[in-house]
Amino acid sequence: MGIEQIGVVGAGQMGNGIAHVMALAGYEVLLTDISDEALKEARELIDANLTRQVSREKISEAEKTEALARISTTRTLTDLGRTDLIIEAATERETVKQAIFEDLLPHLKPETILTSNTSSISITRLASRTDRPERFMGFHFMNPVPVMQLVELIRGIATDQETFNACMAVVEKLGKTAATAEDFPAFIVNRILMPMINEAIYTLYEGVGSVKSIDLAMKLGANHPMGPLALADFIGLDTCLAIMNVLHDGLADTKYRPCPLLTKYVEAGWLGRKSGRGFYDYRQDPPVPTR
Repeated sequence: MGIEQIGVVGAGQMGNGIAHVMALAGYEVLLTDISDEALKEARELIDANLTRQVSREKISEAEKTEALARISTTRTLTDLGRTDLIIEAATERETVKQAIFEDLLPHLKPETILTSNTSSISITRLASRTDRPERFMGFHFMNPVPVMQLVELIRGIATDQETFNACMAVVEKLGKTAATAEDFPAFIVNRILMPMINEAIYTLYEGVGSVKSIDLAMKLGANHPMGPLALADFIGLDTCLAIMNVLHDGLADTKYRPCPLLTKYVEAGWLGRKSGRGFYDYRQDPPVPTR
């Protein structure tokens, strides 16, 4: 399975990072989104991030120029049908992902591999709604994609060895490291990380500590580079809640019950950095805790 052209669905936080690293590794990338504005912003962000890599002497100016030239954009989802590998990086809602794959199916080459960057949703279930469950798997990048070294590769129950090998080869060409995860709710990273974040929110909810104290305690007491509440804001509180709901529903264990305070913040539209407010208020510099 020779992979040369890669389609990326979604030009948001994850999609633009995936397009960035794929183009830098030499792949032709076709990036799609429903919004012209999102595609324009994605190109500008990729340009800025590549420029930062040039300034830090991670890449050359020529490599930046070549990478940008490999990225094309389209608002027509079905244009991605001609690519060899498609990575869906849309919002973390199963119905949205299923609709994307259903729209793509009639336009795919027989050999095209379908993957999802989902952080928690069942790969087997997503694959079962397509015509190629054996050529479907989870391809989960960490955020921010150009910086983080890990990729989780998740096989569905029907994923064949050839598909796995092809995706592993892509990870290696990117210069990243793969961790293979079984298809259980939230896989490895988020199965461990999200309950920790949820517990930090419970610690705030129950008045054990303030936002500042909780983040300071974990940074200085556990040597974490970022406190769990600041990390939740970075990830997006809506994403954190979605993953906790997947864990709670999928494993039927009360230890995965989302903290009511997390639900309240999401209901208020306080989603973290992307909305300007979460556990910190980012409309001020430096950001200040909201509780």
